[in-house]
Amino acid sequence: MNSTLEKIHSEKIISIIRSQSVDELEAVVHSLYEGGIRVVEVTMNTPGALKGIEMIRKKFPDMKVGAGTVLDEETARMCILSGASFLLSPILHKGSLTLANRYHVPLIPGVLTPTEIVQAYELGAQVVKIFPISSLGPQYVKDIKGPLPHVNLIPVGGVNIDNISAYLDVDCFALGLGSSLVSNDLIKEKRFAEITERAKKVTKIVTEIKETKG
Repeated sequence: MNSTLEKIHSEKIISIIRSQSVDELEAVVHSLYEGGIRVVEVTMNTPGALKGIEMIRKKFPDMKVGAGTVLDEETARMCILSGASFLLSPILHKGSLTLANRYHVPLIPGVLTPTEIVQAYELGAQVVKIFPISSLGPQYVKDIKGPLPHVNLIPVGGVNIDNISAYLDVDCFALGLGSSLVSNDLIKEKRFAEITERAKKVTKIVTEIKETKG
């Protein structure tokens, strides 16, 4: 498996960030780093997203930074050239996945149904993003794992600090956390210390689960 995917699997948490400037982004990433987060996703609807990815790679070299909301080949290529270690999408787009595979950069496509999951795997996705998971919950992941035990799933869209344990208990590959970890209000009000505290809570939960499973 790709080393970036191995890192994501080990860390278990991808922090999804949407900010309004590169300066804000740096402050957010620093806060997450202080809280123990080592994998972040910068969404492509963030102003200056590509510059932000370059900044994170330079200033936080031991973090893995990915690009999110990748919808087409052109965007995928720009993200890769900017140094994104991985890509995520809310959809399954064959062209983007083919391009990412060509550059040996993991693209984690957004899928929901068993058919979409299998289609993604047949197109070369090693890991898929179950999106949105909010109305389905951990039981849906468990149900999917029944007929498709080999699939690597990352639930996104409804995962929060309160249900991390429930998702990891059903053998999720990793989890994507958005506003429950980094919200627009926290950024706008510059409550970066609170972001660090939330990150510490998340990493503590993950550490405890790892220790329990041995």
